[in-house]
Amino acid sequence: MAENQEGKSGNGSEKLFLNAAIGFLSVLLIILLVALGTRIIYPRIFNQRVETESQLISEVIQIEVLNGCGIPGIANAYTGVLRENGFDVVETGNYDNFNLEKTIVISRSGVLDNARRVASALGVDPINVIREESPDYFLDVTVVIGHDYEQLNKD
Repeated sequence: MAENQEGKSGNGSEKLFLNAAIGFLSVLLIILLVALGTRIIYPRIFNQRVETESQLISEVIQIEVLNGCGIPGIANAYTGVLRENGFDVVETGNYDNFNLEKTIVISRSGVLDNARRVASALGVDPINVIREESPDYFLDVTVVIGHDYEQLNKD
């Protein structure tokens, strides 16, 4: 009879553990179903958050400034001007030649309005804003400073 009671007490603790596990999993299932139902019923709330974040990201215009006139330090000088106007200059360097007469602004991402905003901040003629999309570029706009740098906005 002692053996029979041991079997019952072991069986009781196993049942308790099994019931606790089933209860925990049931609560977890209810939470997941409520979360899924909320996403299905109110999808606009979640989509608005995503749209707001993407709008914030697109407001930051990342720029590359290149020296196309051969004057030492000219790209760095205009980097400061662009940063003061709220643009994110991520790279500076030299253009492939120093023969550029007029400063050009190149739209790399395909959003021509971003390039126009940069051109306006520098005082570059809108005729010198061009679109040259490339998947190899991870920036929005390239500015190539030409020999007309003295006519550009320095403030």
